[in-house]
Amino acid sequence: MGRVLQFSDVHFGREHRHACAAALEFAHATPCDLVLITGDVTQQGLPDEFDAASDWIRRMPEPTFVIVGNHDVPYWSLKARLFHPWRAFERAIGHPAHDHQFLSPEVMVRGVVTARGWQARANWSKGVIDLAQTRKAAEALRQAPAGALRILACHHPLIEMIGAPMTGDVKRGDAAALIFAEAGVDLVATGHVHVPFALPIQLGDHCSYAVGCGTLSHRERGAPPSFNQIDWDAEEIVVTAITWTGDRFEPGQKWRLPRRQDTRRRATAPDPNVPGEREQAAT
Repeated sequence: MGRVLQFSDVHFGREHRHACAAALEFAHATPCDLVLITGDVTQQGLPDEFDAASDWIRRMPEPTFVIVGNHDVPYWSLKARLFHPWRAFERAIGHPAHDHQFLSPEVMVRGVVTARGWQARANWSKGVIDLAQTRKAAEALRQAPAGALRILACHHPLIEMIGAPMTGDVKRGDAAALIFAEAGVDLVATGHVHVPFALPIQLGDHCSYAVGCGTLSHRERGAPPSFNQIDWDAEEIVVTAITWTGDRFEPGQKWRLPRRQDTRRRATAPDPNVPGEREQAAT
């Protein structure tokens, strides 16, 4: 048995203050193995926004795991966007942007950055994933303890949810999703679209799931503020959207996801402890 609370897109600067305060109360009243925050902790990457985000995250129960989103770049400094887009995030939040990892006997989480300070297309808010980083993360997750839930955390959904109010449009997203599916990753946990969802990734054995989280900001897109409670046992993963009613959070929509038994493939995520296997996978 295990539990993760997933928050995303708090957008300090546009945060829903009552919902953020109630989310803290819920987290302290609900024992869990990890608090996972999947990006966009600020609205424009401003110092006062990072200060507020840092204070809120530090008031969460430990342990926490935070990844960057596209709004966590310094929006008004082109130099910073070009040369050190994640420096302010790392200094304020205290979590690394790259190769971030959490490991316990119950759950393993690995982060991959899908946001960019800039990119060669007009809309810099869209996602990009590096396949070398993808394979590195998949390899790490394949080494998780037997029975541990394996979660890949990134900001943008790698596959699109039909009917979502916006898209992640992640370059190489499908290729990365296949790598994670074949490596036996249980969940790809994301934010960005501001609505909760859980659906099978139609790649590999269809037993990896895309799980999206709602927002705790006033930037609602047809859905009230929410966050996810993720519970699991050996047979099933249950994702519950904990939804704001106007004065409190209550359980809302629920998804029951059959959990795969271990089918991780060496060709996609080679075992570094097996001599020659890394080289074979690269050829």
